[in-house]
Amino acid sequence: MSERDEVVVALDVGGTGMKCALVRPDGTTVHSERHATTAQRGPEAVVGTILDVAEGLAGKARADGRTPVACGIAVPGVVDEARGVAVWSANVGFRDVPLRELAGTRLGLPAALGHDVRVGGLAEARLGAGRDAGHVLFVAIGTGIAAAHVVDGSAATGAHGAAGEIGHILVRPGGPRCGCGRTGCLEAVSSASAIGRRYAELSGAPTTAAEVADRAAAGEPLAVEVWQEAVEALADGLATGQALYDVATVVLGGGLAQAGPRLFDPLRRALRERLTFHREPRLVAAGLGDEAGCLGAALLALDTLAKESR
Repeated sequence: MSERDEVVVALDVGGTGMKCALVRPDGTTVHSERHATTAQRGPEAVVGTILDVAEGLAGKARADGRTPVACGIAVPGVVDEARGVAVWSANVGFRDVPLRELAGTRLGLPAALGHDVRVGGLAEARLGAGRDAGHVLFVAIGTGIAAAHVVDGSAATGAHGAAGEIGHILVRPGGPRCGCGRTGCLEAVSSASAIGRRYAELSGAPTTAAEVADRAAAGEPLAVEVWQEAVEALADGLATGQALYDVATVVLGGGLAQAGPRLFDPLRRALRERLTFHREPRLVAAGLGDEAGCLGAALLALDTLAKESR
């Protein structure tokens, strides 16, 4: 059997949807699907859907003459990768769900479970914008802000599965209240949802971060103020990240990164101003888009398979 015939069943599970794929060991996607998570049905129903979809993908692979060799699943929240347990996820409702064991039993394949941002960082570091950098910090900026620190192709998980929570660095003491309960977290100032919320508070008009970026680019004073606040706080968070991790490349992903030069140009300047003896990292946009989660889940599964075969 050639490597081209082998595939990994990969699922990236979010609060509203699942991105699913069959991925070759070289990172090539040969088939992809999307399914609704419909988390409001409860965690047991979501687990059932995950297993059904994974089993269907394995069947699709075999029907196409391919051999599924492993299964990788990425979920949000706190993940204990060593035990393969989804410890907690507000978006999906998971509480101590042994997803790796459940998937492995259903499919009869080696399985791996990872954190969605962490596996996204893994993919960007090995296949995407951080390729060949060695030391990469992947930061996803959307509804919240989370990160993955990847060194030589391996993402740190932390002692309790919660490494990379850069969104909860304190950047504005006494600032806006964060979803975690504390005030002034990076996520409460610079996430896409925080930017839209801040503009709405000041203007009385509901809006999105993308619209704030557009209005700031057009010179609207209030939008410029809100956008600058977010960029300055993000630069503070990244400067702290660089002091801790000393990476070669920072890869920004998530919805906010789609603002392009409107984000990256002022952010580079602000970050440069904050660095003294630390080397300035290369700051780039993610290159894999919403495929990163599936690709990273596949890579994690392949890494697990390699370890088990030693």
